[in-house]
Amino acid sequence: MRKTIALFSMLVATTLSSTHLAAEDNAAADTKITTIGEKFEFTEGPAADDQGNIYFTDIPANKIYQLEQAAKLSVFLEPSNHCNGLMYNGAGKLYACEMDGRLVAIDLKTKEVTSLADKYEGNRFNAPNDLVIDSTGGVYFTDPHFRAPDPLPQKELAVYYRAADGKVTQVVTGLKAPNGVILSHDEKMLYVVPSMQKEMMAYPVEAPGKLGEGKVFCSLAQPEGKDNIGGDGLAIDNEGNLYITSGLGVQVFSAAGKPITTLKFPQQPANCAFGGPGNHTLYVTARTGVYSMPTKATGHVFATAKK
Repeated sequence: MRKTIALFSMLVATTLSSTHLAAEDNAAADTKITTIGEKFEFTEGPAADDQGNIYFTDIPANKIYQLEQAAKLSVFLEPSNHCNGLMYNGAGKLYACEMDGRLVAIDLKTKEVTSLADKYEGNRFNAPNDLVIDSTGGVYFTDPHFRAPDPLPQKELAVYYRAADGKVTQVVTGLKAPNGVILSHDEKMLYVVPSMQKEMMAYPVEAPGKLGEGKVFCSLAQPEGKDNIGGDGLAIDNEGNLYITSGLGVQVFSAAGKPITTLKFPQQPANCAFGGPGNHTLYVTARTGVYSMPTKATGHVFATAKK
């Protein structure tokens, strides 16, 4: 089984240019997959801190786990209010999307939880899903309908921006279940991954929290016999390549939106993030499992994590 997975992850279309071939060679150092655990309920939201620890969520179990440098796995926070996406802010706080309706900051030492945003125009959010922090301390986060109350508190499925001063604005609407979100490594583009359409979107960042007109960045390859199956979470490396989780695996695209390869895992991936020594390990949450894969690519570290 492992040998088959390794072979799949090395496949590349012969029509790719030499530039894309070089990019694929950079994606995986080897294709050895390490199983961190496979007895969870539904894993999500991997994130690395500046001490080499990895955090991820188990949404139905209402927990956040911590994988320490020495490979010790433990429960970091319970209950988590059904946290989903996570990101380290570079200053001792883990930012998290609570699907119970809030964007929060969790102190890594005390585990104190502070609400950053819980309402827009007087109503709670539907179910915050994923996030990315920019260099000003602002946060873009998605708010689809998964695990949300019925009727929806927010009529729009949207992407929001919480500025460093606490002001919340709605920056993207009209997508079918906006889910994963990340910035380009120069923070000039915001990528949004909808879960109910195959087109992945990109929006020019004109200023923090101010976006230009969106365009299709790429279209995900589709499972046989299906169409308009979207993505979930994503990561980005220092070359600007995007790693988008999908029903076929982690689909890797160049910064120009060209397909590079698809990395296969034992279970369908939900989200991914870089971490480990030199940021050369891709951590993948996939249904009841969590896995890691060494890469030649270097995961991008956002400015907030360089302070």
